[in-house]
Amino acid sequence: MKFWEKWDSKINKIEGALITILLSLMILTAFSQIVLRNFFSTGIDWGDALVRYLVVWVAFIGAAIATREGKHICIDLLSHWLKGTGSIAVQALSCFFSAVISALLTVAAVKFIWFEAQMGSTTFLNLPVWIPELIMPIAFGLITLRFLMEMIGEIGTLLHQNNRNRMG
Repeated sequence: MKFWEKWDSKINKIEGALITILLSLMILTAFSQIVLRNFFSTGIDWGDALVRYLVVWVAFIGAAIATREGKHICIDLLSHWLKGTGSIAVQALSCFFSAVISALLTVAAVKFIWFEAQMGSTTFLNLPVWIPELIMPIAFGLITLRFLMEMIGEIGTLLHQNNRNRMG
């Protein structure tokens, strides 16, 4: 568990730096496009495509951050009725199903990238289209890991509570 926490802390720093840089670049590029079009009747040919991919990157990194912080979308109707170990068990089960769905999305994203690479399409600056789309399997894979680690933590809490209840 300590190993994961160490790596997650490093990933956390990378995510923070990346989202700051990418969001700044996105705003700067969009602002430049507006100024160039309105005042100089020109623009950056690849600017709109860059902004679209930056939006995708910021969204996926944001989803990974939301998962890390426990702020992902969650249907937790049962947790309002259950308390103690029941609530923890439901949370662990929710994390398990979220990890399964995220893992399936990771596999689908990897297949999507593979097909995009096979097609050989390019995007801005003649960059292969699959390169800026790599954020999809990376983010879904990270989200899967975070759900699994949260599930393991919930199971550990559940086992710890059960041991404490047995002891006295």
